[in-house]
Amino acid sequence: MKMCNSSYEFNVTSYRTTATVIITLQAFAGLWINAFIVSVLCIAWVKKRSFNSVEKILLFLGCSRFWYLCFAWVYTFMSTIYSWCIFVHPIPQILAALQSFFDSSNLWFSACLCGFYCIKIANFRHVFFIYLKAKIDKIVPWLLLASVFLSLVFGIAAYDMTDKALYFNSTGKQNSWKLTIRIDEHIIALFVIVVFIFSTAFMVVIFSALLLLFSLWRHKSNMQTNSGKNLGVDVHIKAMKNIMFFLFLYSINFTCLVLTMIYALKKDDVVAFFILVSHYIFPIVHSLNLILSNPKLEKTLLKTLSCVKYKVCRR
Repeated sequence: MKMCNSSYEFNVTSYRTTATVIITLQAFAGLWINAFIVSVLCIAWVKKRSFNSVEKILLFLGCSRFWYLCFAWVYTFMSTIYSWCIFVHPIPQILAALQSFFDSSNLWFSACLCGFYCIKIANFRHVFFIYLKAKIDKIVPWLLLASVFLSLVFGIAAYDMTDKALYFNSTGKQNSWKLTIRIDEHIIALFVIVVFIFSTAFMVVIFSALLLLFSLWRHKSNMQTNSGKNLGVDVHIKAMKNIMFFLFLYSINFTCLVLTMIYALKKDDVVAFFILVSHYIFPIVHSLNLILSNPKLEKTLLKTLSCVKYKVCRR
């Protein structure tokens, strides 16, 4: 019996160590990609002392994803290596609030980027749409500020829900803490808030994709008499590809969120590991796609990689 228990404990320990190594590599890849975006934009700002609207959104998006991956990795590392820290008040509350804040801001900034592409590229004659197209550069800072405010509200709600779900009782003279999980009503309440925020941002992306698709269809219908290559169609198609790719990644991310809530009460480490890995894919792969779809970022990335390759070959 003792041999079975020791074998089980060894398997659990080795599994958690392997999972931590894989998640660490994944997180640091995402940190590097998003740090690259932020650094390139900051260097560009130092040179020209100004940001256009896309650069503002990309800067906020890169920062939010960088810090989200950072705190998510800290939580994973602490829960695996220093699991006793998770039982120390108020570490779990603070980590939950920070992760929720940056995860929510990541989604809202992504939705802002999709909406910006839609308004800038789509062609409609409605008065309201024409007004948005003319004023979008002035509206973007307010959209970013509203996204930060909504994310802050979500972070405070996550802190409060975690604080209520984790009830601490002081026992004995050693002032040790006994963890009692009261999870049902608090997890449900947090789940409703999370689904509302994710669904709202998701609807923004869906409407942006539909408007772009309709605008592309109208544009192609109007340009059928032109046999030459039309730049407007190419721009529409490029924006559609980016938004559809974002929709695909967002669907994976949303599915992982639902599975995380479902398996919150189940101690299935294997399922939790695959959910966590899939959840990290969204801020990593989408940021890489943003780099490859932006000429300035792509050019800087190729220069950086060529310099690194040259220095490595010289050694």
